[in-house]
Amino acid sequence: MWAYLVRRLLYALPILMGVNLLTFALFFVVNTPDDMARMQLGVKRVTPEAIERWKVERGYDKPLFFNESAEGGGQLTDTVFFDKSLRMFVFDFGAADDGRDIAREIQQRMGPSLAIALPTFVLGLFVTVSFALMLVFFRATPLDFWGVVMCVAMMSISSLFYIIGGQWLISKVWHLVPISGYGGGLDAPRFLALPVVLGVIGGIGSSTRWYRTIFLEEISRDYVRTARAKGVSELTVLFRHVLKNAMIPILTGVVVVIPLLFMGSLIIESFFGIPGLGSYTIDAIQAQDFAVVRAMVFIGSVLYIVGLILTDLSYTLVDPRVRFE
Repeated sequence: MWAYLVRRLLYALPILMGVNLLTFALFFVVNTPDDMARMQLGVKRVTPEAIERWKVERGYDKPLFFNESAEGGGQLTDTVFFDKSLRMFVFDFGAADDGRDIAREIQQRMGPSLAIALPTFVLGLFVTVSFALMLVFFRATPLDFWGVVMCVAMMSISSLFYIIGGQWLISKVWHLVPISGYGGGLDAPRFLALPVVLGVIGGIGSSTRWYRTIFLEEISRDYVRTARAKGVSELTVLFRHVLKNAMIPILTGVVVVIPLLFMGSLIIESFFGIPGLGSYTIDAIQAQDFAVVRAMVFIGSVLYIVGLILTDLSYTLVDPRVRFE
């Protein structure tokens, strides 16, 4: 297994390098350092001297990839790409274009993002798996039919409808929770309850249909018919046999999502004014802050690769036949 982990980590390095290079190239195709300086300085203060000063202060005055004026290895190291991108491989994210330390901002904003993402993930997984098992238990009945219809209808509705409708009904009309904002400590549940509930509701349709399809495929297998022939009850078949043998496809979707929980929810955090990593990314995109954008893209790539490795390792826990050579 250790040899497998080493191989996967070695495979991850060129992937991260490619993502890093692609993000860097795409960003500077859209905006040159001069364009970034003009946006940060504002219309009234834009002068050639101010642009050059802004670029020097933030390290954008160097060549992008190759420095012909430098000697030896400095031709590659004394560049914007090396200074701004390659240092991320040691998790040195530097400072944002507004001067704030990116690593400190990530540490401060990770808590609010996890406070929303973890309850949404755990509660959503429990609700959707339970609902899917119930539909399978009552398969080929009106309950199963209308349950699928409800799931399709919920899938067809945009998540923005749930957010805006929930804010209007629960916060503005009923005044049960604040419409937006975030508070720490014991006051946090008041601000997190509505985003968590809406996040769970928004994922019920697609997740339930996915799990229902998996369970229906398992319930038609020979081992289920054998268990029924031995007199095992239908509930025992579902929870002890079908659910256990359906864990591999479930883990494929679940474990990959876990590392991405640290990235936060872009839409929910923005609409509810929660200072998490999702809203941090949206604000950076709107401000065209390259330093923050490339840091968040890099972190997302690392977490996604970690999720894939965890997915492969989790297979050995639910299926003894899976072994790594």
